[in-house]
Amino acid sequence: MSSNLSDLRIQIDDIDQQLLALMNQRARVAQEVGEVKKLEGSPFFRPDRVAKVIEKIQSASLGPLRGEHLASIWLEIMSACLALESRIRVAFLGPSGTFSEQAAEAFFGQSIEHVPCVSIDEVFRVTAAGGANYGVVPVENSTEGVVSRSLDLLLNTQLHIVGETSLMVQHNLIRLTDNLHGIEAVYAHPQALAQCQDWLTANLPGVERHAASSNAEGARLASTNPAWAGIASTRAAAQFGMNMPAQGIQDNALNRTRFAVICLPDTLPMPMASGKDCVSLVVSVANRPGAVHDLLVPLKNHGVSMTRFESRPARSGQWEYYFYIDLQGHPSQANVKAALSELKQICAYFKVLGAYPSAIENHN
Repeated sequence: MSSNLSDLRIQIDDIDQQLLALMNQRARVAQEVGEVKKLEGSPFFRPDRVAKVIEKIQSASLGPLRGEHLASIWLEIMSACLALESRIRVAFLGPSGTFSEQAAEAFFGQSIEHVPCVSIDEVFRVTAAGGANYGVVPVENSTEGVVSRSLDLLLNTQLHIVGETSLMVQHNLIRLTDNLHGIEAVYAHPQALAQCQDWLTANLPGVERHAASSNAEGARLASTNPAWAGIASTRAAAQFGMNMPAQGIQDNALNRTRFAVICLPDTLPMPMASGKDCVSLVVSVANRPGAVHDLLVPLKNHGVSMTRFESRPARSGQWEYYFYIDLQGHPSQANVKAALSELKQICAYFKVLGAYPSAIENHN
């Protein structure tokens, strides 16, 4: 039986009222949970719990809503409910409008207290000093590889990784006017300039390229001079009232950036296993033949999959390296625990950077 538009809107209004009542009911229960957590001294935020709730909702869905849409909806519901317990302060590379800010919201939801920082170093410092509960930093890009500064800081910090998120990153050329004429300089983060170098060479040959502390800062600078342009997100363009004469200028159409969520162990200990987890560690071995091969043996023997292997100079002047490794699984699993134990015995340096639920993919 067909219904006219008026009848359908009445149905939607009625459903909206039911949803509102249920969400407020959920919020009240969340407030009770918060009181219990206070008495127990339990962490207010648990990424493993968030991952399990979203996976359960996605698995139970029988309707037309897609999994990523359900994930976004439930993340915001949980974020708003958590804010009733305790508002989370999250540090990220600022100013407002950066991809790092989008990553923070993609992981925690929008009901957070934003703490923009001028550099990745500052994100680490503020989080370690307690100025923020959590920090969000870029660690890897699908086009340009690892973000070396983040890896270097992870090596010598008391902070550990408790989560990750991945964004599809679209770069746009933004400026005050809606054309490409008369551009004398382009400002953006060095990673963004590198990710768009082919487009810049083909379309803006001879135009100066200047590094900024972030893409949003590059957008701010471009907003002060009609002869300047920036490379940034659509959010940054809207924030500074800029035009986008060229969109999607990244050289790789599938350009993604992976972000790590970091905090002090006192803020949140290692999250419990969610069923789909990642272990990040950094190791070094003696400079001898076969040493790197020996790192892989414990993993093979115990059936642990390695998803990332990166090297960074140890800066000792002896041609020594640190190796950053990501493994599938959680240290509470017997095979992962055994592999890590054996690996530690053969390493000159061994540090677990974190164990956490694997990323839920997000689009900007």
